Amino acid sequence: MKIPGPDHPITVTPSTDRVVVRVGDRVIADTSKSLVLQESTYPAVRYIPLDDVDRTQLRRTETSTHCPYKGDAAYYTITGEPELTDSVWVYEQPYEAVRAIAGHVAFYPDRVSIAVD
Repeated sequence: MKIPGPDHPITVTPSTDRVVVRVGDRVIADTSKSLVLQESTYPAVRYIPLDDVDRTQLRRTETSTHCPYKGDAAYYTITGEPELTDSVWVYEQPYEAVRAIAGHVAFYPDRVSIAVD
């Protein structure tokens, strides 16, 4: 486990912007309670509460990855046409420094449309 610091800062900031995630015309998520995770120089990532995600359009996969700063991530496929394998990730038990993202998911922006208003 690595701790964020000056050489690798991570911030998690609540946002009231409306965030809508779509695949084509299908709405997968719609929230005004996202979290913005900014990690070092990487692009900011919106984490959306699971309660604001249409989980009927998700299927858990066996895929997992590890981030030394955030912990172990699990993945979901977005079902339907097209099916988007491992397009959603979640840190169910994130490390203390990013504990706020527990219960939230993020989407790969190159696979879905993420509109922020």
